Amino acid sequence: MKLTNEVKTALLAIVAIVLLVFGYSFLKGNNLLNNNRTFFAVYNDVEGLAVSSPVTINGLQVGTITNIDFLDTNGRILVEMNVKNDFSFSKHSKAKIYGGDLIGGKSMSIIPDYKGETAKSGDTLEGDIDEGLLELVNDRLKPLQEKIENAVVSADSLINGINDILEPKTRDNIKGSIASLNETMTSFKNTAENLNGILVNNEVKLNRTFTNLDELSSNLNTFSDTLSKIEINKLVGEFEGVINDFKQISDNLTNGKGTAGKLLNDDKVYNNLDRATKQLEQLLQDIKLNPKRYVHFSVFGKKDGEYSKPKDSLK
Repeated sequence: MKLTNEVKTALLAIVAIVLLVFGYSFLKGNNLLNNNRTFFAVYNDVEGLAVSSPVTINGLQVGTITNIDFLDTNGRILVEMNVKNDFSFSKHSKAKIYGGDLIGGKSMSIIPDYKGETAKSGDTLEGDIDEGLLELVNDRLKPLQEKIENAVVSADSLINGINDILEPKTRDNIKGSIASLNETMTSFKNTAENLNGILVNNEVKLNRTFTNLDELSSNLNTFSDTLSKIEINKLVGEFEGVINDFKQISDNLTNGKGTAGKLLNDDKVYNNLDRATKQLEQLLQDIKLNPKRYVHFSVFGKKDGEYSKPKDSLK
C-alpha cells in the first residue's frame, strides 16, 4: 500500500509530538515508561525550590519535582513530586525542603517514617523547611550587624560630643593647660638639678650619717645579744611557781580549807554570823528604846522594875 504524502506528513507529525512529549517529560525528570508514584506537599514558602529539583531519601535521589503552583488564594503553594516505586514509607513521612547556597538551589528530602499505613501515589505528605546556608549565615550576621550599627552610632555620638567640647574657648583652655604643664615640668627639672647639687655638696655629711646609723645598728645587735643571755628559763620557772601558789590558795578556798575557806563554803559559819548580826541589831535597838535598863542613875535610891527578857526572833 502506497502512502500518500499527506499520510506521511501526519505520521511524521505524530512521531514528532510523541518525541516532544517524551523529551519534555524527560527534561522535567519524568520517565513515562516507568510506573512511578506522585506525591504532594503544601508550603507557605518554597524557599527557592524549582521544577526538576531532586527528591532524595537518606541522601539518595529517588525522584524529581514535577510541578510547583499556588494551591489557593491564601498564597499556599502545592509541590508535586515524582518518586520511584521501589521504596515504601508511611503517610506520616515528611517532605522537607533543604540546602541552598550561593550558587545552588533548594532540594527536596523525604524523611521516611515506617509506622502506619504505607503512602500511595496521590497522597499529600507533611511539608517542612530546613534552614539553609544563607539563613544560617543571616542568623549569625544579624547580631553582628546590630552591634556594628550600635558601635557606629556610639562613635558618631562621641565625635559629635568631642566637636561640641572642642569649641574655640575650650581649645584655648587646653592650649593654656599644656603651656602650664610645660612650665611645671621645667620647674621640676630645675628642682631636680638643685637637689642633685645639694646631694653633691653634702656627700661627706651623708656618709657620716650613714656611718652613725651603722654603729647604732651594731649597738642594737649587742643589746639584743645581752638580752639573749638573761636566764629566761629561770624567770619562767619562778613565775610558774607563783602561779602554782595562787592555784593552791584557790583550791583551798574552793575545798573549804582554812578560815577563809570555811567562811566561803560552810553554811553554819554564815548562819552564825548572820544570827550574831541580827542579835547585835536587836541589842542596839533595845538600848535605844530602853536606855535605863542598861545605864541607871538614881539619886534617891529608887528600885528598878523587873527585867523582861526580849524574845529571840532567830529561834
